Amino acid sequence: MSTSLFYAWVGVLLCGAGLFGFIVHDHLLRRLLAFNIMGSGSFLMLVGLAQDGRGVDPVPQALVLTGIVVAVASTALALVIFRRWHRVSGESMLPEDV
Repeated sequence: MSTSLFYAWVGVLLCGAGLFGFIVHDHLLRRLLAFNIMGSGSFLMLVGLAQDGRGVDPVPQALVLTGIVVAVASTALALVIFRRWHRVSGESMLPEDV
């Protein structure tokens, strides 16, 4: 097994673990962490599958770099929204749907 295929499989495992954590947990910060783990897994899959015998393709690497920047910005925005939600409602979980 090549290293690029190994990275792709580790990315698949991270995506699965992140999806499992996102479904199981109700706490907002845990869901955000699970969502970030799932995003990291997809980045790792993209980088692992972008390599071939001729070398590394720079386009997927540029997409991953852009995705990391967007993920950091969206995580910061989500933390601000969660903090505001906690200040207004005093809860760290969303209410259940009736």
